[in-house]
Amino acid sequence: MLTIPQKLIDKLQQAQHLVILTGAGVSAESGIPTFRDTLTGLWENFDAEQLACEDGFLADPALVWGWYEWRRHRVLKAQPNPAHQTIAQLAERVPKLTLITQNVDDLQERAGNQNVLHLHGSLHHPRCFACEEPYVFPELDEAIRAIQLKESRIEPPRCHRCGGFVRPGVIWFGEMLPSEVWDQALAACLQCDLLLIVGTSGLVWPAAELPYKADSAGACVVQINPTITSFNGVAKFNLNGKAGEVLPRLYSAAFVDKTLEC
Repeated sequence: MLTIPQKLIDKLQQAQHLVILTGAGVSAESGIPTFRDTLTGLWENFDAEQLACEDGFLADPALVWGWYEWRRHRVLKAQPNPAHQTIAQLAERVPKLTLITQNVDDLQERAGNQNVLHLHGSLHHPRCFACEEPYVFPELDEAIRAIQLKESRIEPPRCHRCGGFVRPGVIWFGEMLPSEVWDQALAACLQCDLLLIVGTSGLVWPAAELPYKADSAGACVVQINPTITSFNGVAKFNLNGKAGEVLPRLYSAAFVDKTLEC
């Protein structure tokens, strides 16, 4: 039985600006493979890092687009889990909540979370490789989509503005994070009084820098993760467990239960 420390309950109840930073572990609990999982099926002979870069796209646009369409299809079939839902509940309990995610899916939004800061872009918002014009996916019949996704190579659509290839809307290796999103995320971490790190290993920079920025600015940093990570040293509280189990317990302890045991 996980015990939520009373000091952490007090921190959450008194928080004026809560920041939550989520990583791949949160989406993994909805059945979405993490980027570092071993590729299987159509993709078992490929290196994910080679598919997630500009050079890979230029070398074989259809292969890279096919991989990202496969990933997006997995997301479309997945459902938000209790961690996503609890974050939406927390937004109704605290004066201000800023949600920052390293994930490129839309599960946070489908759970009811608004104004999510996507540090690494989104599978659902592609753009032209040449002119960066946004591209909107057409509504495709699921049967047609399923037929398409039996092939690893899918020709990317063309930009309606310049005719160039449309690329995935994610941040590839070697690319800068979107400056506006990064600036908002950094400002939130410097201004918050409580930061929850949920389901991220802390291996990807500059996103991994944010908890240290919050700590240096005086915020209380809390980590929720089933394993030890690089954030164990900076976190004032480390709650070991899955996000979909621990977050609801933390919420219940602070806003529902009258006991410390969850």
